[in-house]
Amino acid sequence: MIFDTHAHYDDSAFDEDRDDILKQIHAGGVELVMNACADIAGLKTGADLAEKYPFVYISAGVHPHDVSNMTEEDIELIRKAAANKKVRSIGEIGLDYYYDNSPRELQKKWFLRQTELARELSLPVMIHDRDAHRDTIDILRHAKNEGGVFHCFSGSKETAREALDMDMYIAIGGSVTFKNSKMPKEIAAYIPLDRMVVETDSPYLTPVPHRGKRNYSLYLKYVTETIAQIRGISADEVERATFENGRRLFGI
Repeated sequence: MIFDTHAHYDDSAFDEDRDDILKQIHAGGVELVMNACADIAGLKTGADLAEKYPFVYISAGVHPHDVSNMTEEDIELIRKAAANKKVRSIGEIGLDYYYDNSPRELQKKWFLRQTELARELSLPVMIHDRDAHRDTIDILRHAKNEGGVFHCFSGSKETAREALDMDMYIAIGGSVTFKNSKMPKEIAAYIPLDRMVVETDSPYLTPVPHRGKRNYSLYLKYVTETIAQIRGISADEVERATFENGRRLFGI
C-alpha cells in the first residue's frame, strides 16, 4: 500500500514506456500517485494521465524554474485546470536559489501569487524549496494557506519545526538512502510519523541501490525501508502511515 506523493510521469524520460511503467507500478502495489505539474504545458499532460489512470491525481502549478515569463493569464489557466476533480493541490511551486533559473524577485512574486490562488481554491500547496528556506517560510506565513507539503525537504530540524507549525507535511524521498545524507536521515527521525509522506520525484532522485538510473514508484520500497530502520519500526508501518497521511493531505 504505497502513495507516491510526487512524481513526474509526464516527463520525457517516460515517453518510450509510460503506459507500461504505470501499469507495472500499480500492479506492484502503488495504489496512488500524485503527478506534479511543473509548467503550463503540464496542465494538459497531467490531466490526460489522470483521466486515463484512475489512481493518478494532479498537482497544478508552475515550478520556480519556469516563472520568468509567467503572467496573470497563466494564473487563470491554473484556476481553470483546478476545476478538474483530480487536481488536489497547487504545485509544484516555490523558490529555487540554487539554480536561479528565474530571477529571485519573480520567483517570490509568482510563488506568493500561486499560494494566494491555492487559498482561494481551498487547496493545499506543494512546495519546492532549495536553498531558500527563510523566504519560503516567510511567504507561506504571509499567505496563510490551508496546509500542504514540502516536497523533497532539504532544510534543518528548525525549518521542519516551522513547517510543521503551519500544518505542513514533510516529504521524504530517495536522498534519505544516500550514504552521506546526514540531514535527510535526521529529518526522517525527527518529524512525527503522522506528518510524513514519501515520494520519488521520478524520474529524478533515484534511491540507493539504483542511484543513477531512472527513478519510478516501485523504488519507494528502499525509501520506506530506510525510514523504518531509522525509526526502529517496520516498513509496513511506514507504508501504511504515509499512505493514509497522503490521502488526508490531498483529500483523497
